[in-house]
Amino acid sequence: QVQVAESGGGLVQPEGSLRLSCVLSEFTFDEYYGMAWFRQAPGKEREGVAGIDSDGQNRYADSVKGRFTISKDKAKNTLYLQMNSLKPEDRAMYYCAADYYVCGSSLSHEVEYKYWGQGTQVTVSS
Repeated sequence: QVQVAESGGGLVQPEGSLRLSCVLSEFTFDEYYGMAWFRQAPGKEREGVAGIDSDGQNRYADSVKGRFTISKDKAKNTLYLQMNSLKPEDRAMYYCAADYYVCGSSLSHEVEYKYWGQGTQVTVSS
């Protein structure tokens, strides 16, 4: 059974950086797949932040382009989100999601993903 576990959240000052990690246990990185980070701020709907597929193609929300970088390490079964130049509006619970046969524009659609983590909180405040 696939298990998804995020880590790396915390409190950071504006313009600071954080790196989120997501370990996917029992998820086969040899298949065709998509992985993504979503976030949900208080009182708002969950939104896609960044996604990457097994071919390495990625997509970013306009609000994070140039600041966030998604990457994966097959050897460690881990997905990452490097977040730089953080803003107060980046404050949210960040979720990792993964599933097989997700690619292209579908990377940003939460309905495409079967496997989800419990989330890690990111707070940006001075």
